[in-house]
Amino acid sequence: MKSLDLLKIAVKAADGKRAEDIVALNMEGISLLADYFIMMTGSSERQLDAIVDAIEDAEEEAGLMVKKIEGKKGSRWILMDFGDLVINVFMPEERALYNLEKLWDEAPMVDVSEWLTEE
Repeated sequence: MKSLDLLKIAVKAADGKRAEDIVALNMEGISLLADYFIMMTGSSERQLDAIVDAIEDAEEEAGLMVKKIEGKKGSRWILMDFGDLVINVFMPEERALYNLEKLWDEAPMVDVSEWLTEE
């Protein structure tokens, strides 16, 4: 399965748990760490856990196992490493503080809007 397909699965799973401000960066040719970085925000620690669980379940169903999760259960920033895909799930304050989008501002954004449900 291609990295872009895995990205789509993660975005849809996060959106299904009402993750906010989902941003995906194409890191190919910029970083050796992953093909895509994703940042998203949840409104509570419970929601962050639900988003992480949904992404992990959806990716496992597609045949991709998480390599590492940092900050699980009760954290305000959870990082999921799937190899070609690195996902950051933040509380609003932590997202603003670390501002990873600015850190990787040379990476082109991926338009994920077609994978999101409209309300």
